Amino acid sequence: MSGSLLRLVCTAAVAAGIVLAPLPAAAEPEGGERSVAELLTDLQRRYREAEQATETYNGTAAKLKRQRATVRRLDAELARTRATLRDSRGAAARLARQQYQNSGTGLSPYLRLLLARDPQRALDQGHVIGRLARDRAATVDRLTGGERKAGELARRARAALDAQLALAARQKAQRDVVRDRLRDVEEMIASLDAGQLTALAAAEEKGTAKAQRRLVASGALGDGDGKPSAGGDRALRFAVEQLGKPYEWGAQGPGSYDCSGLTSVAWQRAGTPIPRTSQEQWARLKRVPLDQLRPGDLVVYFPEATHVAMYLGAGKVVQAPRPGAAVKVSPLAANPVLGAVRPDPDSRPVARYAPPRLPAGAADGSDAGYGAAYAPAAPETSIR
Repeated sequence: MSGSLLRLVCTAAVAAGIVLAPLPAAAEPEGGERSVAELLTDLQRRYREAEQATETYNGTAAKLKRQRATVRRLDAELARTRATLRDSRGAAARLARQQYQNSGTGLSPYLRLLLARDPQRALDQGHVIGRLARDRAATVDRLTGGERKAGELARRARAALDAQLALAARQKAQRDVVRDRLRDVEEMIASLDAGQLTALAAAEEKGTAKAQRRLVASGALGDGDGKPSAGGDRALRFAVEQLGKPYEWGAQGPGSYDCSGLTSVAWQRAGTPIPRTSQEQWARLKRVPLDQLRPGDLVVYFPEATHVAMYLGAGKVVQAPRPGAAVKVSPLAANPVLGAVRPDPDSRPVARYAPPRLPAGAADGSDAGYGAAYAPAAPETSIR
C-alpha cells in the first residue's frame, strides 16, 4: 500500500497549521491513545475492506452489463420470432379461406382428380395437389413451431429481465456498502491530528521500503526482467499514460480509474480483453512465478485478491492505489503480494524492448487534496 496519500494529508495539514480533532474517547482502548502501529493497522484494514467492497461491486457491475446484453439479445430475437409468427398466421389464414372456398363446390380436390377425363392432366393436377398439401403441412408446422419458439423466448426473456433486476438491486446495495467503507476511512483520517498523520506516513513508508528490500533480497524476483510481449508493451504504455489520474472506485477511465479498472482497460486497449475485477483476473488468468515476471504482467495482492497492479519492471508496478491518491509508480511490495498472472501467456516476448519513459514525479502520485468528497459517488444504478 502506497504512503502517498498519508504523506499528502500530513504535508497539507502541517503546512496549514491544522490540528485535527483527536480520536473520540470511545474509539480508543483503555489506557490512552493507540500506538502508531495500531493506527496504521486499523487504517490499512479499513482501506482493504473498502477495496474488497469495491471489487465486489465491480464484479456485480460486470455481470449486470452482460445480463443487459442478454436481455437485449433475447428481446430482439423474440421480436423477430413474433414477426415470423405473424407471417405464418397470415399464411394459415389464407389456407383456411381456400379450404372454405373449395368446400363450397361439393367436391374435394382429390375427388375432382379421380373424375378427370384426361389422365395426363389428372397426373399433373395430382402433383400440384400433392405440392399444395405439403405446403399446407409446412405452413402448419411453421405456425406451431413458431408459437412454441415465441413462448419459450418470452419465458427466457422474462427470466433474463428478472435476473437483471436482481443484479441491479444487488449492485445498488453493494454501492452503499462501498460508500460506508470509504466513509469509515474518511472519518478515521479526519479524527487524527497532524502529528499522528506524520507518524503514520513515516511508518507506512518505512514498512513499504522494508518489505521491498526483503523481497529483492529473497531472490523471488530473479536476476532480471523478461521482455514483454507486444501486447504487454502496449498495455504497459497505456497504463503509464494514465499516471497522475485520480483513483475513483468503480471507474474505468478515461479520467479516473480504480485498481482493476486500470489493468482491465489497459489490456483491452492492447487487444486482449481480461476480466474486470482483481479476483477474476487472479482466478482466470495464467499464473506466473515472480521470478518470471515481464512488463505488462499483473501483480495481485492480499489473500482475497482484492488489489491488482501492472508490472513495470525493475521491481516496480503501475497502480491506482486507493481513494485520495492517483495512478502512480510504486514498489512491487507496496502491498502484501499474493502472486502474479499473465493475460497473454502464449505470446512471445518482443525481440527488442525499451521501457516507457516516466514523467517526473511518477512515483509521487497526485498533488490533489484530500477532503470530505474524496470518494465520488458512483452513478445511480438503473434497473434497465
